[in-house]
Amino acid sequence: MRASRSSRSDARWVWRHRFSWLTVCTTVLLICWGGVVTSIGAGMAFPDWPTSLGSYNLINPVDEWWAVPAYLAEHGHRLVASLVGMLTVVLAAWTWWDDPRAWMRRLGWAAVALVVVQGILGGLRVLWVSIDLAAVHACVAQLFFAVLVAMTLFTSTTWREGRGLLAGGPSRPWLRGLAYAATAGIYLQIVLGALLRHSGGGVSAGFTASHVTGAFVVVGLVMAVFIVAEKHYDDVPVVRRAARALFGAMSLQFALGLAALLVMLYEEGQAGLSLAPVLLTVAHLVVGALLFGTAIVTTLLVARTPEPESSVQASSSNSNASRNRKEPALVGADA
Repeated sequence: MRASRSSRSDARWVWRHRFSWLTVCTTVLLICWGGVVTSIGAGMAFPDWPTSLGSYNLINPVDEWWAVPAYLAEHGHRLVASLVGMLTVVLAAWTWWDDPRAWMRRLGWAAVALVVVQGILGGLRVLWVSIDLAAVHACVAQLFFAVLVAMTLFTSTTWREGRGLLAGGPSRPWLRGLAYAATAGIYLQIVLGALLRHSGGGVSAGFTASHVTGAFVVVGLVMAVFIVAEKHYDDVPVVRRAARALFGAMSLQFALGLAALLVMLYEEGQAGLSLAPVLLTVAHLVVGALLFGTAIVTTLLVARTPEPESSVQASSSNSNASRNRKEPALVGADA
């Protein structure tokens, strides 16, 4: 009977973890779609909100709106955003109902709060015709994405079973500090990238110089995390895999950023909008989000400390006592 209850409990964790992954992947799609909206200048295709050209019909506000690229970009973005909002509410409610960790339940509602704020920011950006709010909207989107990534990690077997915990040692503070610095640097790059994309004046020299300089700083920090993890943590494969994923995402992001910058500089001042800069900038945006998410996972893994042995023993004793109290009722029910 206890084995059956344990398998049902494991199945609940697995399904919630999968649902978290679904929410994360849908959010990646939303970020990608938002990047297309910005790249083709379709942010004001529907100049009203929450209506679309005066219509409250969320599915079909305008006949054959999907045939107009600007309408498809902007209204499609609203549809995917609505889907992400619904998935986030379901995930938070599921977490509140099923997760024994109080801090995790609070994190779920924090995700709901962020997605609501994000929706309001998107609407006000339209109503106020504000480029500044568009940049803020882009930055908050990445924070919301980071919360979802953290929730997905926290429901994983790796986290729940305490795999990959770092033992003490002189290299641990270095790795932790470097991971914190790399994550902060990546988010600062996201902010600079949002300011650059929403500057409204093409390739802004000031933002471009800051963004390029920051890119080299982030490369150095991520390489340091990778080297320390590879050199000192052969016995912690979870951390090494996270550091390798971080290094791989950083390498791809740097290459995409360089390609996007060169193409934008080449095509600046030319009439019309070609496909290459749109694809490169959107890919750079999406990989940047994945890089930030990977940095969040790496930082959480290296920052986590093993529980004191006394706390583990006390928790185990309480759990055993609880099972012993319930056992007669369970046996009686089986009988």
